[in-house]
Amino acid sequence: MATSIKKLPDIEQVLSGNGACGGCPATMGLRMVGKALGPNAIMLLTPSCSVASMGMTPKLGYNWPCINITFASAGSSASGIANAVEIMKEKGRFQGELPTVFTWVGDGGTYDIGFQALSAAAERNDNFIFFCYNNEAYSNTGVQRSGATPRGTFTTTTPTGKRQPKKNMALLMLEHHIPYVATATVAYPGDLYDKVLKAKSIPGMKYIEILAPCYLGWQFDMHDTVQMSRMAVRSGAWLLWEAENGKISFSNPSASIISGKKAAESVDDYVMKQGRFNRLLKGPDAAQRIAEIQGDINREIAFMRERAKIVY
Repeated sequence: MATSIKKLPDIEQVLSGNGACGGCPATMGLRMVGKALGPNAIMLLTPSCSVASMGMTPKLGYNWPCINITFASAGSSASGIANAVEIMKEKGRFQGELPTVFTWVGDGGTYDIGFQALSAAAERNDNFIFFCYNNEAYSNTGVQRSGATPRGTFTTTTPTGKRQPKKNMALLMLEHHIPYVATATVAYPGDLYDKVLKAKSIPGMKYIEILAPCYLGWQFDMHDTVQMSRMAVRSGAWLLWEAENGKISFSNPSASIISGKKAAESVDDYVMKQGRFNRLLKGPDAAQRIAEIQGDINREIAFMRERAKIVY
């Protein structure tokens, strides 16, 4: 069972007064990450909302050493920092416990622009945690489509709705044979906390992807961030799972959906609460296109159910 939110530590690595939007899921998720990692960590960020809201150097909204890097270099930069601190330790130039090196990167810098460096770091099994906070678009630059954008979604580059399904990035990372891969979302903070705590204890490359519904990009009321996250999981649009050395296990409520103990909720309510699907819902082919989205979800559930039976 996931850690109760009442039992989470009081550590706060995200400081009050940063420039994030109200209800920002990236900030909510980062708070849970901070509680698990503690202060002994080094944070790397690519261009994103989290950079835009962190404050002006030398004053930061995050209580870690933070390094702003280029969009494409999260994987290689984190590899360099992780190797550097290990070498310093070997040469006696670093005392005490090594810091946890981690990236905090959006889906654009993970699925698209940064994938090459991320894939190379995973193939080398370099020792850091790669966090992708996935708001399913390039939200910081005006909401353009990314590889994480689901079918049917309006963005400024898909004005009639995206026609292609999204990638399963966590599954792609699993196929790199790294020791730990996990998915999470802000609606289940104890689950996220436990997964980060576990990743921190495992040497080598770790990948954790956090669904981060953005009220500006998804077009819902900012106080509904947690509700949208919960609806995504209950409808099967986002599955909660982790894989240790290739062995997949699911967290509830996804575990109940995968096992067949509980049916996934219809995607209709989830889609209808998001303005980014308005064009889809108002068109003459609305029923067909909603059915396509439901079909994507059903196929993903069926595939992950069978994939979990394979252990390498």
